Amino acid sequence: MKSAAVFRNSIIIFLAFFAASSCSSDDRKQDAVARVYDTYLSRQELQRAIPFGLKGDDSAGFADEYINQWVRRNLVLHRAELNLRDEEKDVAQQLEDYRQSLIIFAYERELVKQKLDTVVTEAEIADYYEKHPNNFELKSNIIRLQYIKVPLKTPNIDKARKWFRSEKSEDREKLEQFARLYAVNSLLDDSNWLLLEDVTKEIPLSDDIIGSSTRLPVIIEPEDDKFRYLVRVSGFMVKDSQAPLEFEVTTIKNIILNKRKIMLIEKMQDDAFSDALNEKDIEFYKN
Repeated sequence: MKSAAVFRNSIIIFLAFFAASSCSSDDRKQDAVARVYDTYLSRQELQRAIPFGLKGDDSAGFADEYINQWVRRNLVLHRAELNLRDEEKDVAQQLEDYRQSLIIFAYERELVKQKLDTVVTEAEIADYYEKHPNNFELKSNIIRLQYIKVPLKTPNIDKARKWFRSEKSEDREKLEQFARLYAVNSLLDDSNWLLLEDVTKEIPLSDDIIGSSTRLPVIIEPEDDKFRYLVRVSGFMVKDSQAPLEFEVTTIKNIILNKRKIMLIEKMQDDAFSDALNEKDIEFYKN
């Protein structure tokens, strides 16, 4: 803190010195707040750098840090200028390559936005899945389940157990109403596969309880010191087995769209080449 205050005071003295020397003919020094060799940091540049609305000590602290970083950057730049060969300092081609890349990227992005067919049918997804089975190996155990999480002393739990095991639509409605009234959390749709490691953060499950697919669907009622869980496991698949199609739908859709994107860009490049060749806008010369 002390060194920052000394630095700040030195800047103030420095500013006062340059203010008093306003009659100097050297425009670079006229309104400078710092110098590194022949490079000057102007007061206007410093003011532009300070975020709008920053005042008092916050503004002064930001100015100190900005000046300090400016000085360091220019000291390193000066040293680099002295030690690099001329060809190493010539960045014009690098800047031009970067400019061209930005323009091409912007055009391709707009082309994809306007022309890419984003409709991927279920048949296309299923076809890709069937043709590339080795691409969909599970990296973790996955599970399909329904559950209700309620406090231990929740009323009507025996009725909820009955409704939970029932397939009748009227019992399902009663169960959903029970969940709305008492559940801390619930999931009554088991159509989606979930990562077991995510589920076990919410429900105290272990692999040995649900590990045998021959017993599924299975209903279990684990408890902890605060909550009771009604759980129906309808699907379980272990790591390293082939993932079910439903688990990979989003991934496959993204793969198909990315392939279309690549093909669209390649076609644009081919068309541009063909059109220019036909119009004689391209010539190849012997070396």
